[in-house]
Amino acid sequence: MLKTIATAMLISAAVVSNAYSQEGGKVTVVTSFSKDVTDPFKASFEAANPGYTLDVQNKSTSSGVKFVDETKGNNQVDLFWASAPDAFENLKSRNLLQQFTPSVKGLPEKVGSYPVNDPDGYYFGFAASGYGIMSNDRYLEAAGLAPPTEWSDLLKPEYHDHIAIAAPSRSGTTHLTIETILQGEGWEKGWATLTGIGGNLQQVTERSFGVPDAVNSGQTGIGIVIDFFAFSAQASGFPVSFSYPSVTTVVPANIGIIANAPNQKGAEVFVNYLLSEKGQAVLLEPAIRRLPINPALYAKAPEGFPNPFEDPRFQSMITFDSDVSKKRTDVVDALFDQLITFQLDNLKEATKAIQTAEEALAGKDQADARVLIEEAHALLSKMPVTGEQAESDELRAAFTGGEDKTARQAELEQQWAAFASEKYAAAKAKAEQALDLIN
Repeated sequence: MLKTIATAMLISAAVVSNAYSQEGGKVTVVTSFSKDVTDPFKASFEAANPGYTLDVQNKSTSSGVKFVDETKGNNQVDLFWASAPDAFENLKSRNLLQQFTPSVKGLPEKVGSYPVNDPDGYYFGFAASGYGIMSNDRYLEAAGLAPPTEWSDLLKPEYHDHIAIAAPSRSGTTHLTIETILQGEGWEKGWATLTGIGGNLQQVTERSFGVPDAVNSGQTGIGIVIDFFAFSAQASGFPVSFSYPSVTTVVPANIGIIANAPNQKGAEVFVNYLLSEKGQAVLLEPAIRRLPINPALYAKAPEGFPNPFEDPRFQSMITFDSDVSKKRTDVVDALFDQLITFQLDNLKEATKAIQTAEEALAGKDQADARVLIEEAHALLSKMPVTGEQAESDELRAAFTGGEDKTARQAELEQQWAAFASEKYAAAKAKAEQALDLIN
């Protein structure tokens, strides 16, 4: 009898435990968002859904994708939550996401010219994100600088040593910004813009939030950021401005359910909450200030807050091609690191030498010096690979080792580093030669 009662109690406990896991319990999310973003959502979600707790595991976008892939055999994660659409395409292509149909209806199909949701139902946009230039108003005023509004402005000599950016290899949102410039301007012109900006950089940070922190504190005057970093800083009282350049894009930040999620029901509840008006309202809190995907929420937005569904600027933004981005993500990030991040001092010295020579040449008739300066500029923007090569199977295959680099990846990175070092030295020498001719 006792044995029968004990068995019944165990069965009952198992049923209760299973029911709890289906109708409540821990919902685990891997996200690149900071606690400033996730904490308000966690509090609101748990208040709206008693019995559920949100377990937030913060990782960079790239390391989050890698973590989900590496743990798929014993998956303990329910959701992936990040800004980068190409990261979700990556997860989808590896069969690491679960299809789902949210119960929330009436949301738009596009933001700007970009689809809000994956057409196959593997991930869903919950907020819109644009990329641009953040600046500290007081810093610029003290330095006598005009607020930059276009990427081309950041190539001007007056902005030398006043700009910060995060390394795209460490920041998914910065990678999207770099890829947007390359898609909007084309491979060659885009890299000329990027190396031109690189020559004026003050610093390259390891994480995306390091850039707005530097601008907010006045450590630097200008930062290349995702829009909500500036909007949340403004809401917190920092004297900052933000501009969307004419070559930029707006894309959805996404949420997706991981395949074989341990709490499938909880994951579905969180997605529906995030898309609901209650979840969307959290986006407008001062610490977050992201663009909601639900147009109705903009009636509650603060004065001057951008509305991508009504502002004509958003309709003219480029259509981001996530397939192209996915194909060449690793190559683009490696090129940026080898040509800019790890060569920053050499690039800045070459750029400063060119700027000094150009200033000395102003108003003077010195054709030989002008030719040398043009040659120096051409060297700075020269690339070791073409856009077609960056998307080729050969180069993509070299970047499959993750943190454990393949021999081919290490070889390519060494070649690109040597290429950059040599061309920057040559550019600096030509600029100095031009200056000698002028003087």
